[in-house]
Amino acid sequence: MISSQSPAPAWRDLLALALVFGALNFLFLGRLPLANPDESRYAGIPREMLAAGDWVTPRLNAVPYFEKPPLVYWTVGLSRVLFGPGEFAARLTPALFGLGAVLATYAAARSLHGRVAGLAAAFVLGTSLLHFVLSRVLLLDMAVSSLMAATLFCFILGIREPAGPRRRLLFLGLYAGAALATLAKGLIGFLIPGAVMFLWLLIFNQWRRLLPMHLAPGALLFLAIAAPWHVLASQRNAGWAEFYFIHEHWTRFTTTVHGRGAPFWFFGPVLLAGLFPWVGFLPAALREALAGGWRRRLENADAWFLVTWVLFIVLFFSKSQSKLIPYILPVFPALAVLIGAWLARRLESVAEGGLRTGILVFSAFSTLLGFAVLAAVLKPGVIRDAAQATALRPHGLLIAAVLFTGALLAPWRARRRGEWSGAAVMVATTVCFYGLVLHVAPGFQRLGTKELALAASERMQPADRVYHYWAFFHDFVYYTGRTVGLVSYTDELQVQFLSPEERARRFIDESELRRQWSGPERVWLVVRHGVMKDPRAVFADPAFRYHLIAEIRGASLLSNRP
Repeated sequence: MISSQSPAPAWRDLLALALVFGALNFLFLGRLPLANPDESRYAGIPREMLAAGDWVTPRLNAVPYFEKPPLVYWTVGLSRVLFGPGEFAARLTPALFGLGAVLATYAAARSLHGRVAGLAAAFVLGTSLLHFVLSRVLLLDMAVSSLMAATLFCFILGIREPAGPRRRLLFLGLYAGAALATLAKGLIGFLIPGAVMFLWLLIFNQWRRLLPMHLAPGALLFLAIAAPWHVLASQRNAGWAEFYFIHEHWTRFTTTVHGRGAPFWFFGPVLLAGLFPWVGFLPAALREALAGGWRRRLENADAWFLVTWVLFIVLFFSKSQSKLIPYILPVFPALAVLIGAWLARRLESVAEGGLRTGILVFSAFSTLLGFAVLAAVLKPGVIRDAAQATALRPHGLLIAAVLFTGALLAPWRARRRGEWSGAAVMVATTVCFYGLVLHVAPGFQRLGTKELALAASERMQPADRVYHYWAFFHDFVYYTGRTVGLVSYTDELQVQFLSPEERARRFIDESELRRQWSGPERVWLVVRHGVMKDPRAVFADPAFRYHLIAEIRGASLLSNRP
């Protein structure tokens, strides 16, 4: 039996978790070039903030970019100042927020269910597939997920405390977390946690636990953190308020204008796959946490808070007309606490057995994943680039072998040596799988123009003009540090914030390209290979002559001069 009353202080566990998951998150973090478009966008905006000395107005390719607030831009910019312009510095923000979520989940689960539950919940979250992946990718979602989790954990822990300094500190943490989440991704940073808290208080009649909620100092703290940037952005940029509050919040939620529509059930498979390898333990964890069902809801109110947290966020984004995989990330800390508490009760021998179903689900999932890997590297056409598929084949076979071995060995060990032995195999298989994926990740790299950008940087002069043809390569702008023009294309750039003269100069058509191409100034052009074969493109005209300066798989750097 393992006692949950272990005298080990929390700081030792936090240090150990920081070392373990810090190593996992930071391993090979700077190995890959920044991906198009998201990573290069969210690294490029801080670069331009630093270059302009303007931390209020985010700019992408020298165009004001108001889709999101600036918290992540600020942290990436600070990392760039401290550690330089490399990929490691750019990805340090999601890695640290991902680590912060693991530590916050440990602290919350330990307070709710004891030390063993805290450690188990931290390991569940830190090794869940979606959390692991998004801790290594420069997006906004890991930051907002971690801050929402901190907000909601502060709430459920705060209402359990009697009036006093500790309760006050937790409630102030709630307000600060909501403010920072708002600065990370907009109004959902406080609206979603606020809705979760309100619904739980209302449905489960927990109002008496709410007071004192330290509303006055909390509201002042929230406004002190969240309001200044919003006020300054509105003052400095005409039209910002309508674009930010209406277009980027209401229109994004209610329409498909952003082209991110998906079926209502979209997040179901994402949730199941993202919780690998722990998903098989979730049904049992829910049954035990909510024992007695609705009749005993008041006795299990704290567990129902975690369920309310998960259900509201899943339903909210399922209703939204804009759906992307990372949107569901904020539910994972709550799921980790539920599963971690359930695992802890088995470790403490309060309830024997129960792991076998989860191990069998892991086995089935690993088998399917193994076959998917085999299909990717063996079936022609799954990976479009035949040379890339050939290079990845040995690695894919090894990854599939690890998954198949784990799928067979975990249930066998559970039968022969006990369920915890099978669970150990499950964890070992997952860690090996993640390590192999990190090792071969460069082979999966999508089209990027870093090599072209470096080649161009060696030869470009300040007066040269640079254009992207029928495309916008965010990473080219990041790696060259140059503003580029676009030909017959605007991408996501918010050109309405530019003057008509600036738009005409920066965004040109085919005829203007031809005019500049034949003029005395040097012009550079970055082009996708597919575009070069398009009969509508200027390249179909034999009179359009160009010099090939550099070429990579999928794109070329051209110029009107040798």
